[in-house]
Amino acid sequence: MGEHINILGQKWSQLYFIENEGMAWGWKWGGSWGKMALTLFRLAAVIFGTWYLVRIVRHHYSKGFIICAALIYAGALGNLLDSMFYGMIFDKGMMYDAASNQYIYYYGLAHLTTHGGYQSFLHGNVVDMLYFPMIENAQFPKWVPFVGGSEFTFFSPIFNIADASISIGVITLLLFQKRLVRRKHHEEHHQTITTNSELSDQAQVM
Repeated sequence: MGEHINILGQKWSQLYFIENEGMAWGWKWGGSWGKMALTLFRLAAVIFGTWYLVRIVRHHYSKGFIICAALIYAGALGNLLDSMFYGMIFDKGMMYDAASNQYIYYYGLAHLTTHGGYQSFLHGNVVDMLYFPMIENAQFPKWVPFVGGSEFTFFSPIFNIADASISIGVITLLLFQKRLVRRKHHEEHHQTITTNSELSDQAQVM
């Protein structure tokens, strides 16, 4: 827990091991029950996403929209698998302590186990590992409300590939919604012929 290495020897690009008991970018609420509710929500979202992906493919939506939806779906599925099974297959992990109403970190190396993990089904933590602190010890201008004068790191969140997949899909849809959220139309163009000739019972139209 907390071990990190620099990627290609660069401090601003790191593999940094943490466990995230909440949502993407570390958002969380509700302790143990909140964790179960979050996992069940992810499960419902993946089930809905499976149906929705099949639907938009069958209805010939644009490839861009299908790719964005698939990115969001894949990210949700990846985090769901961690939430469902990670606590069952490792012998150590962050545990929720009801007395202090917070998660307790652990020490040492977690190992795979077949004798019961540190948590039950649906209570596992999501693993995050990508950290890019490009600018450290920067300072907000004093005129910025609430945070003016305080230090910050850009980019401070530690995330995983699933988080990045969800974020890319959502942001792309927001930026290019009108272009992406559409169906392909296969229109048949029929050539019409007009004539000024008078038609009568004796006229023969070839």
